[in-house]
Formats: sequence, C-alpha cells, structure tokens
Amino acid sequence: MTAQEIRRAYLDFFKKKNHVNIPRASLIPQNDPSTLFTSSGMQPLITYLLGQKHQDGTRLVDSQTCLRMQDIEDIGDNRHTTFFEMLGNWSLGDYFKDDQLPWLFEFLVDVVGLDPSKIYVTCYIGNNDFGIDKDTQSAKIWQKLFSDKGIDSTMVDIGSEEDGYKKGMGEGRIFFYDGKKNWWSRGGSEEFTPIGDPCGPDSEVFYDFGLNHDPAYGEFCHPNCDCGRFMEIGNSVFMTYFKTDKGFEPLEKKNVDFGGGLERIAAASINNPDVFEISLLRPIVEKLETISNKPYQSHTVSMRVIADHLRAATFLAVDGLKPSNKEQGYVMRRLIRRAVRYAFDLGIEQNFFEEIIPVVISLYQQDFEEVASNQSEIIQTLINEEKLFRRTLNKGLRELDKILKLSTIVSGQDIFKLYDTFGFPVELVLEEIFKKNGTAKDDWQQGFDNLMNKQRQLSQTAAKGTFKGGLGGQSLIHKKYHTATHLLYQALRDVLGNSVVQRGSNITEERLRFDFSHDKKMTDDELRQVEDIVNHQIDEDLVVSFDEYPTKIAREEMGALGQFGDRYGEKVKVYKMIKSGADKPFSFEICGGPHVDHTAQLKEDNKRFSIIKEESSSAGVRRIKAVLK
Repeated sequence: MTAQEIRRAYLDFFKKKNHVNIPRASLIPQNDPSTLFTSSGMQPLITYLLGQKHQDGTRLVDSQTCLRMQDIEDIGDNRHTTFFEMLGNWSLGDYFKDDQLPWLFEFLVDVVGLDPSKIYVTCYIGNNDFGIDKDTQSAKIWQKLFSDKGIDSTMVDIGSEEDGYKKGMGEGRIFFYDGKKNWWSRGGSEEFTPIGDPCGPDSEVFYDFGLNHDPAYGEFCHPNCDCGRFMEIGNSVFMTYFKTDKGFEPLEKKNVDFGGGLERIAAASINNPDVFEISLLRPIVEKLETISNKPYQSHTVSMRVIADHLRAATFLAVDGLKPSNKEQGYVMRRLIRRAVRYAFDLGIEQNFFEEIIPVVISLYQQDFEEVASNQSEIIQTLINEEKLFRRTLNKGLRELDKILKLSTIVSGQDIFKLYDTFGFPVELVLEEIFKKNGTAKDDWQQGFDNLMNKQRQLSQTAAKGTFKGGLGGQSLIHKKYHTATHLLYQALRDVLGNSVVQRGSNITEERLRFDFSHDKKMTDDELRQVEDIVNHQIDEDLVVSFDEYPTKIAREEMGALGQFGDRYGEKVKVYKMIKSGADKPFSFEICGGPHVDHTAQLKEDNKRFSIIKEESSSAGVRRIKAVLK
C-alpha cells in the first residue's frame, strides 16, 4: 500500500469502529506557550485527555501532522524526519485494551498487510516502589493475537534499555521494559509524573527489517536497539492512573491514546527501512535526481535533507507561517536555508523550489483540502524566500572575498559573522575558503564555538519569558488573556476592517500576543481606538458562553470568526461575548477555551487592557503584544 492509501484506510477502519474523523490541528499551536510547534498527535488533544469533553464524542480518529526540530541533526539517516504524520485513535473513557490492541493488530496485519512474524511488541514491566503492577493484561492480549496467526509469543523481561544490550532478546516476541520505555506521563517515567496528571503504561509495536545487528550499538540486539533492525511503528498509551501526593490512584474513566508513524508504517509495508523510499518522499527524491542529474545512491544525505526540509516548510506555509527572524518563522527560514545549502552539494546553484514545491503539494492535495486551496500562496512564499537567501548568499560571498583579501587566515569571528549576519551555512563557508585558498584553516573552531555559545545563552534567557507556563495553561490569568484575545480580534476588525484575519496567538501568564493579517504599521490613533474598544467591552461586563453548532452553519450562516489555517470537524464550539439584554454579541468566535465567565473579571484589581507593542511578524502579518495592568 502507498502511504496515502494507508492513511485513508486507517481513517476508514476506525470510522467503521464508530470513531469520528477530526481534522488535523495546525503545526502552529494556539494558546500553548510551552512549545513552538505541534510535535505529537497527542498534543492538540491533551485537554480532552485531561477530562474536558470533546464536541465529537468519546471515540476520535485523525492523522496529525507534526514537526520536531530536535531531530534536525539526525536528518540524513534512513528513519528520521523533522516533519511526519501521526495516525491516532482515541478513547476518552470509552473502550480500553481489549478493543484497542486487537483493532491495531487487525489494521496492521489484515488491512496494511504486514507480515505478523516481523512484528514484535513491548509492555510495561511494573514498579514495586510505586505499587504499579506489571502490564500482563496487554501481554496476554498480544499473546493470543500472535497465537491466532500461528506464531509463538514467548514473553521476556528485559528491564532497562541498557539491560537489553546485555541480555539480548532470545526467542522472545513480547518484551517487558521499565518506565523509561513503556510508561507515559507528561513528565516522563514514574518518578517524574506530575501530581494531578493522568498517566499509565504503554505498549509499543516494532517491525523487524531483518538487518544484521551492528555491535557498535551494544553487544546484543533487542526491539529498542538503535542499530536499524527494528523500527517502532506504533504506541498504545493506556491512561490508567492519576498521580496524587500520596501516589498513583486508579482513574475512574480510562483513556486510550494511540499514535502510529504513517511514514514508518508505510516503510514497513514495502519492507524497506528507508522512509525516503515511501510514496510521500520518493517522488521528491526523484525530482531532485532529475534536476541535479545525480543518483540518490551517491548523494543520499543531501537528497534526504532537502526532501525532508521542503516538505516541512511547505506545511508550515500551508498553516499560514511566513519565514522571519523570530520564533517559528526563524525555524521555517532555517529549514529553507538548509535545503538550499544542501542543494549546492548536488550542483544546484539556481532557483529550484518552483520545480520541487509543486511535487510536494501534489502528494497531499487530494487528502488535505487546505493544501489544494492555497497552492499559489504556498509556492510563492517559499520561492520568495529561496530567492532572498540566494541574494544573501551572494552578499556573503562578497564579504568573504573582502576577508580573504585582507588576510590568509579566516578567524572564528569572521565565520560567525558570515553565519550570523549573512545566514551563510558554516559548511559552505569552509568549502568556499577551501576553493579559494586550497585549504580550510583549522584555528577558527574555538572562536566560532565561543560566539555560538554566547548566542545560545542569550536565546535561552529570552525564551524563559516567552514560553513560561504549562501546556495549554488553564489558570485564571490564562483565561483572562485568552478572553482578551477575542475582544482584541473583533476590535481590530472594527478599526481596520474585515480583511483582518487571525494568523496566530500565544499566551503566557505575563501577556498575550496576537498575529493578524494587515499590510502596514498601525498608527498611534488606530492602536488607541483598539485599546478603547477592548476596555469598553470589559467595562460592559459581557457574558461569556459557548454553544456547539454544525461547522458550516457556524461559519457560513452565523458568521463565526476563526483563525487562518485552522480546520474543523463537523461540529465546532463557538464562544460568544454579549452584553446582557443585547440582540447581537460583540464577539462570536470558534474556539476551544478556556475563558472567564464575564469580561469584567479582566479588570479585577483595577487592571486595564494595554497594548505595549505593535510590530511586523512577517510579510503581510502584524503582531500585537498586550497586557492587563
């Protein structure tokens, strides 16, 4: 099966099991100050796993696009990508292990067609110190599933990952690991589970590609080995417990959270451990082969990096992001520039995005309406950034020529300036020095590293204020600022016109940040008008409430506002803010919460809404930062 066929089959399979197919969330999280990107399938649903009711019921299924930049240095091997899709099915207090594991096995073996003899699974070994039992229930379910296929399913206690390298796997099929591998909580293993959080064991599924074990990773192989033989393709989390100050208590309503990597399942379906050979990545590689006139086999790393980074950048553009020098926009810019840098390795020194990006779009447009409907804007955004970077590179080359004319030694400070000011990738600087001087000087590294470390420290200091707060903050101040963003959105439309569309928001305990479409700097008078409108609505003590409506009716007939790039299921939750006795609400907006009950709560302790900054976020997008003080 192609990856596209697997995605469709998965959604259809669980819809037949009475799951509602919910749309993917944006890669840019809203009102979540703890992270830059949606990095897991669970992330957009965490509030529902914590107990909030979902408007589509207790059985949900989706395919969630994700971005993890911590893997960027690993891009180039056969399995890591910054951008990936997680197939997810969810039970919110409904079914549990007896349904989840057989359904998953049925899908992988009977629908996708994976060889069950190449499937291995792991379960939680238990922890006597915390009074948590070994997950023998999941193991016995797996044992029966394998037995029904005529496969012996010996259970083996491994313990830690390190123990696995010492013991090996023997003739095992089902393996028990400790809490560092088979326990889920937002804090990690059992001892780091936050008080007040749900948590529980998980059961992972691995596919055996049959490669020989590489002893560089450890003496013996086991499912969690990194040698390449095994690849994790799915994980069922069973939220069984609730952490209190006294320990772990059973949850009254248990949840299931499954996440399966689409790209990895697709690689298993063609029995090839190289995810860049699947149908969502191979066409991009083939186009690179055509453009460069070079084969994938001899330029593997460069083609993998370009294919991954441009797929990620394309979906960031789909979700309305523009390259910039700040936060998410900076990451997008970095992805694009790394792709251009690796294109030099292929001898591609002219603009090539206009040939590659349409290939990426073609792979997704049938299954994601937002990709199909925004093609021209996506392509133009990325082409413009490529052209800008190539101009920047030319400036950097001229600066390098100046440096080399003054001295035969290029210092770490020189290289850092080329990197930091001109966006010149370090590898490219060294290549240019080598071409011009015949050798790359080796005395630059320490000076460069010192400057990079200083920059990282400054960035970390700045980030502490930007991302303070918990995942999906639920405190009163979060609710106040969230409510204020609704008032701000409508006030901006009142002052600037209905062309204003929300392009993002971020809330901490200190301030709100709101991005919106507008093509020029706001005047002082416009900012004052917006402030006055928001404060007037706070004084009016609007009642804040919500109702659920069919999405089409809410948007097209009732005029509910939303955010650019957001996708919705069949029903949506719409918050209205209305003065008691009034016929029409001031604010009527699709949103998941949380909010205060009355806008007058925003002025407690004599606080007023105040705009502290208005600036450019990216091309055609402005940003407002505001506080209650």
